[in-house]
Amino acid sequence: MLTVFSAIFLFSACEKDDPDTPPDNPSFRGEFVDAVHSTSGTASIDIEKTTLTLTNFKTDSGPDLNIYLTTGLNNITTEFIDLGDIKGRDGTYTYTLPGNTDYTNYKFVIVWCVDFSVNFGYAELVEQ
Repeated sequence: MLTVFSAIFLFSACEKDDPDTPPDNPSFRGEFVDAVHSTSGTASIDIEKTTLTLTNFKTDSGPDLNIYLTTGLNNITTEFIDLGDIKGRDGTYTYTLPGNTDYTNYKFVIVWCVDFSVNFGYAELVEQ
């Protein structure tokens, strides 16, 4: 009996959280919609506000695509935070977020084509 309990404890203690799994209780969440190109999936920010997860994400290919957090969708007045190159066009991906970001202000996640200044698609983050 003790051996079975020990084995169960050992295997469960060795399990790792999958970094590609969306947060169970996100602080912010939004669904991607198309802008200039077909884009879909879910963007969510974990409760600690340290990780952005793109789940079931899909977008068209393009040159120099980046993930931006922005204050709006207007190119002229929008402030943005560049989270870096897109990690993939079809799947689930995570991005580390900068500390002290106001997500009620930076409330859009955009797939941005740097070469052509084009918004491929975006998700509006809503507080959960």
